[in-house]
Amino acid sequence: MQVSVIGDAEATTAITGIARELGTELARHGITILTGGMGGVMEAASAGAASAGGTVVAILPTYEHTHANPYCAVIIATGMGHARNVILAASADVVISVGGGAGTWSETAHALKLGKPVIALKPTVTLPGVRVAESVAQAVEWTLEAAQQS
Repeated sequence: MQVSVIGDAEATTAITGIARELGTELARHGITILTGGMGGVMEAASAGAASAGGTVVAILPTYEHTHANPYCAVIIATGMGHARNVILAASADVVISVGGGAGTWSETAHALKLGKPVIALKPTVTLPGVRVAESVAQAVEWTLEAAQQS
């Protein structure tokens, strides 16, 4: 199973703490983590997953693979800018947002349009079809349920 973890490149300590916990818990369940590969939520989720022995795939907006955070095992340098948001949505079985701004909303909208389950933790905006989880444990539970349904 592959889960895209999305959120701001510049996030608060509280939000990055949630993202790190999420990455750790997803990896403990053998789930491959996809992120945009940069900082903030992406780096925190990557660090959590890597610390639990998980695989982290970065789908970068730039052509430069060195722009990826140090926790990424696989780096895909797209050079596509924000258009890479479609790849993050399309490549996931489930998309989980943590916090978020316009880029996160874009990824969320693409995932919904593609019929992907979308779960949000501490969303700044909620779109119809997004399930808002109260905790990392609930987000992981819903992710595992989605895996069973597919």
